[in-house]
Amino acid sequence: MKLSNGKLAALLIALVIVIDQAVKIWVKTHFYYGEELMITSWFRLVFIENNGMAFGMELGSKLLLTMFRIIASGAFIYYLWRLRKRSDIPKGYIACIALITAGALGNVIDCIAYGLLFNSPMPPQVAQFFPPEGGYASLFNGRVVDMFYFPLCEWNWPDWMPWIGGNHFVFFQPIFNVADASLSVSVIVLILFYARYLATATGSEENREDGENGENGEDPTAATDQAIEVNPEEE
Repeated sequence: MKLSNGKLAALLIALVIVIDQAVKIWVKTHFYYGEELMITSWFRLVFIENNGMAFGMELGSKLLLTMFRIIASGAFIYYLWRLRKRSDIPKGYIACIALITAGALGNVIDCIAYGLLFNSPMPPQVAQFFPPEGGYASLFNGRVVDMFYFPLCEWNWPDWMPWIGGNHFVFFQPIFNVADASLSVSVIVLILFYARYLATATGSEENREDGENGENGEDPTAATDQAIEVNPEEE
């Protein structure tokens, strides 16, 4: 079955959000803050929270960051709505934009609601979903839940190296969630394989309609030919 642009985008967004929120709620209600579960030597589950952007980065005030996320998510949803009937845009491009949108929305949900939905007990107690005493923060001030940690390799920098000499380095150090992965991977794929469609996809609505007329078999030069047709009686 061939999915339309709109259905493909809606399906991917819903799928990522459901998986992202299911994993976050499970970690939040089964791990105490800072708890670590080693799956392999290079893959661990570590429960942390942050106020910032993807991979725990911090930027400005918490409330302003949440508002920015909401506005950005709305802009991506509107952009996808504009692309829903564009047959000239590849499905891979639509999928990338949908996954970026899903990643943004996944973390927006944490920021908006998690402060109301969970408490924040001291370790080793775990958080409760809908605690009787209320949540740990007000609306729009929740913290983003992260859990995936991939310390693929690590080493100590030589002492003779400036600034970083003697420091211990771990790759890959940031701890992230499903929403972060969805957003980051789709941005990379978009840049590598679909960058040339950015200008095409943001073209004017008039150009899109002209293209649709051509695809529907209408000859855009027909009206012009009729206008300049010479009347035989005037010759």
